[in-house]
Amino acid sequence: MSHEPAASEVEIVEVGPRDGLQNESRELSTEAKVDLVERSFAAGLGRVEVTSFVHPRAVPAMADAEQVLAGVAAGPGRVRSALVINQRGLDRATAAGVDDLNLVLVATETFSRRNQRMGVAETLAEIGRLVAGTGRPVCVTIAAAFGCPFEGRVPEATVLDLAGRVADLGVREISLADTIGVGTPDQVARLVRGLDEVAPGVRRRAHFHNTRNTGYANAVAALEAGIDALDAATGGIGGCPFAPGATGNIATEDLLYLLHGMGVRTGVDLAAVVDNARWLQERLGGAPVPGQLSRAGVWPA
Repeated sequence: MSHEPAASEVEIVEVGPRDGLQNESRELSTEAKVDLVERSFAAGLGRVEVTSFVHPRAVPAMADAEQVLAGVAAGPGRVRSALVINQRGLDRATAAGVDDLNLVLVATETFSRRNQRMGVAETLAEIGRLVAGTGRPVCVTIAAAFGCPFEGRVPEATVLDLAGRVADLGVREISLADTIGVGTPDQVARLVRGLDEVAPGVRRRAHFHNTRNTGYANAVAALEAGIDALDAATGGIGGCPFAPGATGNIATEDLLYLLHGMGVRTGVDLAAVVDNARWLQERLGGAPVPGQLSRAGVWPA
């Protein structure tokens, strides 16, 4: 059985400060959140999803979005990204000086209404307005691209149709998100390659959860299919508060160990991220984080 060679390099986007912490019962202080972002930049992670500008009642852990962003230094090689879902969020993010925006389009009607209180068509129209109203780089994440907690399997044709519509809006990047961790490598490969057909010239990104222990295999499949960027969260923390049973992201340190072992360049200091995972574990009360490398250690030592 033949396999395509993996890409020689890939961008790792650190999403722990946002997607990692939004579903944590153990809240970090604003100062600790800023420290986590700064530690991530210092480790060589050039793009960090710092926070989300959503209503505090919906995601209480992100209530200090402005304060966190204000505490993180701007500068070359430091892309401070944030998630927004509506005009109010975009206005707040713009006023706060965010560098990069992540918008969300859920692939199924039921989950879309629960997550954003809008249907898929309404959300797509809203995204069009938001993209037109900002001069900042925009990534649109297609959430539940591999499966929905309410509607089950999501047809690949549906996901690629939505991706084509998103590409027509002029976005810089499209991300496929396995929000509830049900995807398998064959699905990943087909969808990533499909993105290249329906959204030529648009950067491709993927976001995997390790809910069913397929997250890292899916990351390799995405890499072999030519993905440009992979999301990961230090410590493997996180999940979606609106998706029942959705557990943590793939861990940044575990993903880096895998990629570096394959000879893939990331520009990230693995040892520094392992230290960050251990630091984060202490700040979250000391219980082990889902990531393995903070316990097992880098090998060879």
